[in-house]
Amino acid sequence: MWGWGGIGTGERMDFVDNHKLLLVTGLLVIGLALASLQAQSSPSSAPQAQQPAQDQNVPDAPSAVQPPPPQDKPPAEPPAATPDSSSAQPQPADKTPQTETPQGEQTQPPPMPPVQTVPPGTTVGQGTTNNKDQLYKFVVSTNFVQVPVTVKDSDGRLVDGLLPKDFAVYENGKKQQLSFFSSDPFELSVAILLDLGMPDTAVQKVNQTFPALIGAFSPYDEVSVYTYSSTVSQLTDFTGTTPRLTAALNQMKTVRGHNNGPPVLGGPLGPQGPTVNGVPVGGGPAPVYTPPKEAHVLNDAILRAALDLSKRDKTRRKVIFVISDGREMGSKASYSDVLKLLLAQGIQVKAIAVEGAALPLYGKLERLRLPREGYGNILPKYSSATGGGEPYTELSRNAIEDAYAKITSEARNQYTLGYTTRATASTVKREIEVKVTGHGRDLKIYAKDGYYPIASSRAQ
Repeated sequence: MWGWGGIGTGERMDFVDNHKLLLVTGLLVIGLALASLQAQSSPSSAPQAQQPAQDQNVPDAPSAVQPPPPQDKPPAEPPAATPDSSSAQPQPADKTPQTETPQGEQTQPPPMPPVQTVPPGTTVGQGTTNNKDQLYKFVVSTNFVQVPVTVKDSDGRLVDGLLPKDFAVYENGKKQQLSFFSSDPFELSVAILLDLGMPDTAVQKVNQTFPALIGAFSPYDEVSVYTYSSTVSQLTDFTGTTPRLTAALNQMKTVRGHNNGPPVLGGPLGPQGPTVNGVPVGGGPAPVYTPPKEAHVLNDAILRAALDLSKRDKTRRKVIFVISDGREMGSKASYSDVLKLLLAQGIQVKAIAVEGAALPLYGKLERLRLPREGYGNILPKYSSATGGGEPYTELSRNAIEDAYAKITSEARNQYTLGYTTRATASTVKREIEVKVTGHGRDLKIYAKDGYYPIASSRAQ
């Protein structure tokens, strides 16, 4: 049977197969041509196109030119540390000039120069360094002098309301320019010295005034109590609590003073020999009674209190409060050495003179040294030189109690003057004189008569 214009069935099938072969061959030729064109145009963009392809796990499309590349299997476990792609590549050399690097990006500060702190008047040694704790410590040598001043009228009353222009301060005869003035009250650091070498009647009289002594201090003050006779003892450290101070003073109620009577060497009140059932037996040698050596170590007591006060807060006014008959005998420290320490530390001595020191003739006889009695003029000299004023001479219990309140009020409410001196540091005393102008001549002015820039090494 013929079709397609006379072509047989077998021939028609061969014709179709030939056309299919030609079609496939043509497609292959076109594919090869396209692959050749792609290969020629891909080198310029390959560096940019290949990098994203490597980061993806999607295989390339099948190609008629070459088979697809084999795929790497992912590792079973992730690596411990995968380096960054940017860090894996070699870094280019840093061509940036060093002058363009910001200074604030430095990781470590430059090394610090060695610092040394030396006392005033000395030179810096070579090759010495300080630790870092001393790096920011600034030591400034100042010559500021502070002078507490008490002003009273002719009746002994405090004079208030004075101004800086009313005062004139002289150092070694030269007037000083005041740089500080205050009339505000100060908190007190007080060392109380009780003389147990006085007659027992005087000691017991003082013991009865202790409630008034406690009431003379404010809650902001701190007080320490000492006793002395042949030695110095501290009953309590500095405290601002009333119970501790009361407990310390209560211990004094059982303490007895000195018995000024002659020693009893015989009779029923004297030393007794051995007895049996109250009957003397044996005729041995008569007992020898040696009375204790009498001493009144006032200098040592003031020195001990001054050393303790020198360690207290410098913002407080420091006072040594002595209750005594004023006698001094047997101290190891001298008056001059103790006074140097007092003036160097700015400590005042205030006193209540009792018993014989309160008699009217005491002021005339205070310069005498009586045998077995010691010096009687030491206490007024201390109080006058340190600006503490005249000692209160009181005989009665009520007068002693009134003196407590007066002394603490004076110490707390003094005028405080300050100036800067140009003198160099030394151990030589500098004399101070304070005057009040424009308020009459009947005023009494109490201030320290000088100071020592450096305390005596013997007193320290």
